[in-house]
Amino acid sequence: MHHLIGQRVPDVALASTQGGVVNPVHVAGRAAYFIYPYTGKAGIADPENWDTIPGAHGSTPQALSYALAHDEFSNMEIKIFGVSLLSPQWQLDFAELHHLPYALLSDAQSQFSQALSLPRFHTGRREYLTRLTMLVIDSIICHVQYPVATPEQDASDCLKWFREQL
Repeated sequence: MHHLIGQRVPDVALASTQGGVVNPVHVAGRAAYFIYPYTGKAGIADPENWDTIPGAHGSTPQALSYALAHDEFSNMEIKIFGVSLLSPQWQLDFAELHHLPYALLSDAQSQFSQALSLPRFHTGRREYLTRLTMLVIDSIICHVQYPVATPEQDASDCLKWFREQL
């Protein structure tokens, strides 16, 4: 995934859980985009074979780690975005349930992920993005964390990288 370093984020409009759309190419300054496969919903079974897919689990702890670190990201003027192929409504339900203070962006049309050739996996006749994190400055990808072996530590790892750049 290091081939992403130096690339500009795609010029696409992504539905945001905070209303409207976000176009990553127009996000000025520093940003962290954590790419995640799926978040569960009460009463709905996880996708087929989910428990046997390495790296599939962990999206909720990852998202919550960013929520817990939100003030520190804000103090460093770093915007946070979570991106998945999930529908805008699915993401909104998750964001509201967990009171996320940052936007989740829906790439349900795969424009963002296809433009960057992000890795994917299939299960149960559906496609999911493989977990990774891109750290971006003025819409240029400067660092990629892949694989993200410990999703609950992803936010801390991002903050560490940004601090080292100061």
